[in-house]
Order: sequence, then C-alpha cells, then structure tokens
Amino acid sequence: MNFLRFLMFLSLAVWLGGILFFGAVLAPTVFMVLPTHTLAGMVVSRSIHLLHIMGIVSGIVFLAASFLYPRLLRRNMARALAEGGLDTTPSAADARLSPSERITRSRRLRGASQVLVVLMLALTFYSEFGLTRRMNTLRIQMGDIDSISLTDARRVEFDRLHVWATGLEETVFVFGLAVLYLTSRRLS
Repeated sequence: MNFLRFLMFLSLAVWLGGILFFGAVLAPTVFMVLPTHTLAGMVVSRSIHLLHIMGIVSGIVFLAASFLYPRLLRRNMARALAEGGLDTTPSAADARLSPSERITRSRRLRGASQVLVVLMLALTFYSEFGLTRRMNTLRIQMGDIDSISLTDARRVEFDRLHVWATGLEETVFVFGLAVLYLTSRRLS
C-alpha cells in the first residue's frame, strides 16, 4: 500500500520535475551557452524526446498504481476488520462525512486524477508524435536555422508549432499540479 502511494507521488515528481527543469533550466541555458541556435535546437530536441518518454512511463506507472491502490486497500481493510484490528475513526477533515460519503469523495478524487493523467498522456503523445516530429522535419529542411529568414514559410511554421508545443507542455504541467493536489488530498 505504502509502495503504491510512493509510486504515485514519485511518478508525478519525475514528470513535473522534468517539465520544470526542462523549461526553466535546460532550454534557456543551451540557447544562451551554445554558439548557434541549430546546436541548441539539437540538444533541446533530444531532451524533449527523453522528457516525453519519462512522462509516458510516469503516466503509466501512476495509472497502474492508482488502479491497484483501492483494490489492495479494500482487501487489507477486510482482513483487518476480520481480525478486529482496524481503526475506523475518520480524520478530522472527514469526520463530518458518513462512510459512504467518504468512499464517494475518494472515488471522485481518484477518478478526476486518472482522467487528468490520461489527458496529460494524450497531450504528451500528441506533442511527441505530432508536433515534435513536424518540428524536427522542418529543422532538417532549414539546416542552419540562424541563416533562415524570419519570413520564410518553414520558419514561420516552425515558430507556430513551437508556440503550440510550449503551450502543451504548460498544460501538462498545470494538469499535473492538479493531479498532485487531488492525490495528496485523497491519500491524506
């Protein structure tokens, strides 16, 4: 049980921490330190691919753990009740709720978390296999991006896709914060 809780929080920490590090540290640093935007783009492209893989694995781990957790909880509670060793006193926050209301609240929080993680995964898949692939194709076609006019159709399309990709990562991050909140609330 504790291990499943640990996996849920670890998967969120890895995913959200990766996005935060990528956007706040890695991308700005490589564009500041490397001599050309082409080199920086190569580093960022590889890094975003790895970030997406980390996110996909983290999302799958979170979903698996969150689906297993209530099943093991019910089994362990049934065993503890049979042995007479279960303290059924609700927490102070849940004291005003009946047992059925507490169960319903927990199911809703878990369901909302799972839906958000599925959305995070869908956005990550789209970013990886849609936007990023198209951006990589454009980057290859342009060659040295520093020598391409800002009005070149490929550059305009690349910049437009970049705005979308950034927005998707920000959305995944915000959804992840919501999942972190809902999960901590449900498991406290």
